[in-house]
Amino acid sequence: MFDRDGLFSKKDDAQRKDPRTPATGPSPVPAGQRPPQPEPARSDGVVPAPARAGDKGSKLIVGPDIKLKGAEITDCDTLVVEGRVEAAMDSRVIQIAEQGVFHGTAGIDVAEIRGRFEGELTVRKQLVIHATGKVTGKIRYGKLSIEEGGELSGDIGTLASTDALTRRDRPAIAKPLAGLV
Repeated sequence: MFDRDGLFSKKDDAQRKDPRTPATGPSPVPAGQRPPQPEPARSDGVVPAPARAGDKGSKLIVGPDIKLKGAEITDCDTLVVEGRVEAAMDSRVIQIAEQGVFHGTAGIDVAEIRGRFEGELTVRKQLVIHATGKVTGKIRYGKLSIEEGGELSGDIGTLASTDALTRRDRPAIAKPLAGLV
């Protein structure tokens, strides 16, 4: 009775006459999925890493004015902190924005700090503290980069020196235990 296409949309005459003509508009998105959206520009200067083809990494963003407390964060490749997080985590990357605060324990491959980190931080590869960054607590790192103005305080050491200390002390600990058996 009604021509649905005529009621809800206008099609040019060429498409109406030949249904085999491919559509020139955007490709349809499968049901239940949203089309990819570009990430908005951020005011804090943090530039998100572009997604690589086949990269299935998971990312958790704790936005401004959000407080995440008492959590253990697992299976997260990248944590972006713009609010406040009190947690324990083991991850590949942590990015703390200028207004962001992380309090807790973290084992990370790469840490980029523009805000504050308070607690126990082990950075297996590289720790970058920007001019506005403040890191306090027990800190272990592979490589370290601090911009002028950045702050680092507490029990600080490299992973290499920590590993060497642990290996050197092992024989002294093992001898008394061997005598008890």
